[in-house]
Amino acid sequence: MLSCRDVTQLLSESMDTSLPIGKRIGVRVHLLMCKFCTRYERQLLLIRETVRRIVAAEEKPGEPPGETLSEEAKERIRKSLRNP
Repeated sequence: MLSCRDVTQLLSESMDTSLPIGKRIGVRVHLLMCKFCTRYERQLLLIRETVRRIVAAEEKPGEPPGETLSEEAKERIRKSLRNP
């Protein structure tokens, strides 16, 4: 049985390389029983996706990034900064 430390390390490793089938099965079995490692995996995937989106936005010069604040939101922030 893999420990949480083993699983988190393997999850990180699996983001870059494919794990052998035995390790993949061990990780999946552990994830079925451990909510903390499951949460860790979701966080890793979220970070990975966020970085991917940032890089994709930076690769398109001249185009605004897909997720920006609206002008209304920017103005509300400006007002709240002027009038704390």
